[in-house]
Amino acid sequence: MNLRNGATPAPQRSGRISDGAQFLLETLRVRPAYRRALSGVSVLMALFAVALLAYPLYTNFYQDRLQSKLAIEFKAPETLRAFKAGELASGDPITKISIPAADLKPTVVVEGTGASALRAGAGHYPNTPLPGEEGNVAIAGHRTTYGKPFANLDHLKPGDEIFLETPVGKYTYKVSRDPFIVVPTDFSVIAQTPGKTLTLTTCHPKGSARQRLVIKAELVSEMANQPAPA
Repeated sequence: MNLRNGATPAPQRSGRISDGAQFLLETLRVRPAYRRALSGVSVLMALFAVALLAYPLYTNFYQDRLQSKLAIEFKAPETLRAFKAGELASGDPITKISIPAADLKPTVVVEGTGASALRAGAGHYPNTPLPGEEGNVAIAGHRTTYGKPFANLDHLKPGDEIFLETPVGKYTYKVSRDPFIVVPTDFSVIAQTPGKTLTLTTCHPKGSARQRLVIKAELVSEMANQPAPA
Protein backbone atom coordinates (compact mmCIF):
# COMPACT_ATOMS: atom_id res chain seq x y z
CA MET A 1 0.00 0.00 0.00
CA ASN A 2 1.30 3.42 -0.93
CA LEU A 3 1.01 5.95 1.90
CA ARG A 4 1.55 9.62 1.34
CA ASN A 5 2.74 12.20 3.88
CA GLY A 6 3.05 9.53 6.57
CA ALA A 7 -0.73 9.12 6.86
CA THR A 8 -1.97 6.12 8.81
CA PRO A 9 -4.55 4.01 7.04
CA ALA A 10 -7.99 3.80 8.72
CA PRO A 11 -8.59 0.38 10.30
CA GLN A 12 -10.81 -1.89 8.27
CA ARG A 13 -14.05 -2.65 10.10
CA SER A 14 -15.42 -6.12 10.11
CA GLY A 15 -18.56 -6.47 8.07
CA ARG A 16 -19.98 -9.14 10.36
CA ILE A 17 -22.09 -6.77 12.48
CA SER A 18 -23.48 -4.84 9.51
CA ASP A 19 -24.07 -8.09 7.63
CA GLY A 20 -25.96 -9.50 10.62
CA ALA A 21 -28.12 -6.40 10.93
CA GLN A 22 -28.83 -6.47 7.21
CA PHE A 23 -29.85 -10.13 7.45
CA LEU A 24 -32.21 -9.39 10.37
CA LEU A 25 -33.83 -6.48 8.55
CA GLU A 26 -34.26 -8.53 5.41
CA THR A 27 -35.79 -11.39 7.38
CA LEU A 28 -38.28 -9.06 9.07
CA ARG A 29 -39.15 -7.52 5.69
CA VAL A 30 -39.96 -10.75 3.92
CA ARG A 31 -41.51 -12.57 6.88
CA PRO A 32 -44.36 -10.61 8.54
CA ALA A 33 -44.85 -13.32 11.16
CA TYR A 34 -41.44 -12.52 12.58
CA ARG A 35 -42.34 -8.84 12.76
CA ARG A 36 -45.54 -9.64 14.64
CA ALA A 37 -43.68 -11.92 17.06
CA LEU A 38 -41.07 -9.24 17.74
CA SER A 39 -43.79 -6.64 18.31
CA GLY A 40 -45.57 -9.01 20.70
CA VAL A 41 -42.40 -9.56 22.71
CA SER A 42 -41.82 -5.80 22.90
CA VAL A 43 -45.35 -5.24 24.18
CA LEU A 44 -44.97 -7.96 26.81
CA MET A 45 -41.68 -6.51 28.02
CA ALA A 46 -43.24 -3.05 28.27
CA LEU A 47 -46.20 -4.40 30.23
CA PHE A 48 -43.87 -6.27 32.56
CA ALA A 49 -41.86 -3.11 33.23
CA VAL A 50 -45.04 -1.16 33.97
CA ALA A 51 -46.22 -3.90 36.33
CA LEU A 52 -42.94 -3.79 38.23
CA LEU A 53 -43.31 -0.05 38.74
CA ALA A 54 -47.02 -0.18 39.57
CA TYR A 55 -46.98 -3.06 42.06
CA PRO A 56 -45.41 -1.14 44.99
CA LEU A 57 -47.80 1.76 44.36
CA TYR A 58 -50.76 -0.61 44.41
CA THR A 59 -49.67 -2.26 47.67
CA ASN A 60 -49.12 1.13 49.31
CA PHE A 61 -52.59 2.26 48.25
CA TYR A 62 -54.11 -0.99 49.53
CA GLN A 63 -52.30 -0.70 52.87
CA ASP A 64 -53.38 2.93 53.30
CA ARG A 65 -57.04 2.00 52.89
CA LEU A 66 -56.67 -0.99 55.20
CA GLN A 67 -54.95 1.15 57.85
CA SER A 68 -57.93 3.52 57.85
CA LYS A 69 -60.24 0.59 58.50
CA LEU A 70 -57.96 -0.87 61.19
CA ALA A 71 -57.70 2.48 62.99
CA ILE A 72 -61.48 2.44 63.47
CA GLU A 73 -61.47 -1.19 64.62
CA PHE A 74 -58.62 -0.46 67.03
CA LYS A 75 -60.90 1.86 69.05
CA ALA A 76 -63.88 -0.50 69.05
CA PRO A 77 -65.07 -2.08 72.34
CA GLU A 78 -64.82 -5.52 70.72
CA THR A 79 -61.09 -5.03 70.18
CA LEU A 80 -60.58 -4.12 73.83
CA ARG A 81 -62.47 -7.22 74.99
CA ALA A 82 -60.56 -9.51 72.61
CA PHE A 83 -57.24 -8.01 73.68
CA LYS A 84 -57.94 -8.47 77.40
CA ALA A 85 -59.14 -12.02 76.83
CA GLY A 86 -56.22 -12.90 74.57
CA GLU A 87 -58.66 -14.04 71.89
CA LEU A 88 -56.99 -12.47 68.88
CA ALA A 89 -57.52 -13.77 65.36
CA SER A 90 -55.19 -13.23 62.43
CA GLY A 91 -55.68 -9.74 61.05
CA ASP A 92 -57.10 -8.26 64.26
CA PRO A 93 -55.59 -4.90 65.28
CA ILE A 94 -53.57 -5.24 68.47
CA THR A 95 -51.23 -2.26 68.74
CA LYS A 96 -49.99 0.89 67.08
CA ILE A 97 -46.27 1.39 66.52
CA SER A 98 -44.42 4.64 65.95
CA ILE A 99 -40.67 5.24 65.66
CA PRO A 100 -39.66 8.89 65.27
CA ALA A 101 -36.02 8.06 64.44
CA ALA A 102 -37.20 5.85 61.56
CA ASP A 103 -39.81 8.34 60.28
CA LEU A 104 -42.56 5.86 61.18
CA LYS A 105 -45.83 7.53 62.14
CA PRO A 106 -48.42 5.56 64.15
CA THR A 107 -49.22 2.40 62.20
CA VAL A 108 -51.66 -0.31 63.27
CA VAL A 109 -50.03 -3.71 63.79
CA VAL A 110 -52.26 -6.74 63.34
CA GLU A 111 -52.11 -10.23 64.78
CA GLY A 112 -50.23 -12.70 62.59
CA THR A 113 -47.31 -12.66 60.18
CA GLY A 114 -48.85 -14.52 57.23
CA ALA A 115 -49.07 -12.92 53.79
CA SER A 116 -52.69 -11.85 54.34
CA ALA A 117 -52.05 -10.29 57.75
CA LEU A 118 -48.92 -8.46 56.59
CA ARG A 119 -50.91 -6.57 53.97
CA ALA A 120 -51.52 -4.22 56.90
CA GLY A 121 -47.81 -3.44 56.80
CA ALA A 122 -46.78 -5.00 60.10
CA GLY A 123 -47.84 -8.07 62.08
CA HIS A 124 -47.31 -9.52 65.55
CA TYR A 125 -45.77 -12.98 65.87
CA PRO A 126 -48.66 -14.95 67.46
CA ASN A 127 -46.53 -17.03 69.83
CA THR A 128 -44.88 -14.03 71.47
CA PRO A 129 -46.18 -11.82 74.31
CA LEU A 130 -48.35 -8.77 73.75
CA PRO A 131 -46.80 -5.32 74.19
CA GLY A 132 -46.04 -4.51 77.81
CA GLU A 133 -46.05 -8.17 78.88
CA GLU A 134 -43.14 -10.16 80.24
CA GLY A 135 -40.97 -11.70 77.54
CA ASN A 136 -39.97 -10.89 73.97
CA VAL A 137 -42.66 -9.09 71.94
CA ALA A 138 -41.92 -9.68 68.24
CA ILE A 139 -43.25 -7.75 65.24
CA ALA A 140 -42.48 -8.21 61.54
CA GLY A 141 -43.02 -5.55 58.89
CA HIS A 142 -42.59 -4.77 55.22
CA ARG A 143 -39.69 -2.66 54.02
CA THR A 144 -40.53 -1.85 50.40
CA THR A 145 -44.25 -2.61 49.90
CA TYR A 146 -47.59 -2.31 51.76
CA GLY A 147 -46.74 1.10 53.17
CA LYS A 148 -43.13 0.02 53.91
CA PRO A 149 -43.42 0.87 57.63
CA PHE A 150 -40.03 -0.68 58.41
CA ALA A 151 -38.18 0.94 55.51
CA ASN A 152 -35.78 2.86 57.76
CA LEU A 153 -35.11 0.41 60.58
CA ASP A 154 -31.46 0.36 59.56
CA HIS A 155 -31.26 4.02 60.68
CA LEU A 156 -31.92 3.12 64.32
CA LYS A 157 -29.23 3.22 66.96
CA PRO A 158 -29.07 2.40 70.69
CA GLY A 159 -31.22 4.77 72.73
CA ASP A 160 -33.77 5.50 70.00
CA GLU A 161 -37.36 5.19 71.21
CA ILE A 162 -40.10 2.91 69.92
CA PHE A 163 -43.68 3.59 71.05
CA LEU A 164 -46.36 0.92 71.21
CA GLU A 165 -49.99 1.73 72.01
CA THR A 166 -52.47 -1.03 72.82
CA PRO A 167 -56.16 -0.93 73.79
CA VAL A 168 -55.09 -1.06 77.45
CA GLY A 169 -51.98 1.10 77.60
CA LYS A 170 -48.97 2.73 75.97
CA TYR A 171 -45.37 1.58 76.28
CA THR A 172 -41.99 3.04 75.45
CA TYR A 173 -39.12 0.80 74.40
CA LYS A 174 -35.54 1.87 73.72
CA VAL A 175 -33.25 0.27 71.15
CA SER A 176 -30.61 -1.69 73.07
CA ARG A 177 -28.09 -2.51 70.33
CA ASP A 178 -27.19 -1.72 66.75
CA PRO A 179 -29.32 -3.32 64.01
CA PHE A 180 -27.96 -6.71 62.89
CA ILE A 181 -28.53 -9.27 60.16
CA VAL A 182 -29.60 -12.93 60.39
CA VAL A 183 -30.70 -15.59 57.92
CA PRO A 184 -34.48 -16.01 57.45
CA THR A 185 -34.46 -19.36 59.26
CA ASP A 186 -32.90 -17.96 62.44
CA PHE A 187 -35.92 -17.85 64.75
CA SER A 188 -33.76 -17.49 67.85
CA VAL A 189 -34.18 -13.71 67.58
CA ILE A 190 -37.87 -14.02 68.50
CA ALA A 191 -37.30 -16.61 71.24
CA GLN A 192 -38.42 -15.75 74.76
CA THR A 193 -36.03 -13.76 76.90
CA PRO A 194 -36.01 -12.56 80.52
CA GLY A 195 -37.49 -9.13 81.12
CA LYS A 196 -39.72 -7.12 78.83
CA THR A 197 -38.16 -6.78 75.40
CA LEU A 198 -39.17 -6.01 71.82
CA THR A 199 -37.88 -7.44 68.55
CA LEU A 200 -38.60 -5.98 65.11
CA THR A 201 -37.77 -7.92 61.95
CA THR A 202 -37.86 -7.00 58.27
CA CYS A 203 -36.37 -8.14 54.98
CA HIS A 204 -32.78 -7.29 54.05
CA PRO A 205 -31.49 -5.88 51.82
CA LYS A 206 -34.37 -3.74 50.57
CA GLY A 207 -36.32 -5.56 47.89
CA SER A 208 -34.90 -8.96 48.84
CA ALA A 209 -35.93 -11.70 51.27
CA ARG A 210 -32.43 -13.17 51.37
CA GLN A 211 -31.79 -12.00 54.96
CA ARG A 212 -33.52 -10.43 57.95
CA LEU A 213 -32.72 -7.10 59.59
CA VAL A 214 -33.31 -7.25 63.35
CA ILE A 215 -33.88 -4.52 65.95
CA LYS A 216 -33.73 -5.26 69.68
CA ALA A 217 -35.24 -2.96 72.32
CA GLU A 218 -36.12 -2.99 76.01
CA LEU A 219 -39.17 -1.61 77.82
CA VAL A 220 -38.29 1.53 79.73
CA SER A 221 -41.67 3.05 80.55
CA GLU A 222 -45.19 1.78 81.19
CA MET A 223 -47.78 4.53 80.98
CA ALA A 224 -51.17 2.88 80.85
CA ASN A 225 -53.78 5.17 79.31
CA GLN A 226 -51.30 8.05 79.12
CA PRO A 227 -50.03 9.71 75.93
CA ALA A 228 -46.69 8.41 74.75
CA PRO A 229 -43.95 11.06 74.61
CA ALA A 230 -43.77 12.93 71.31
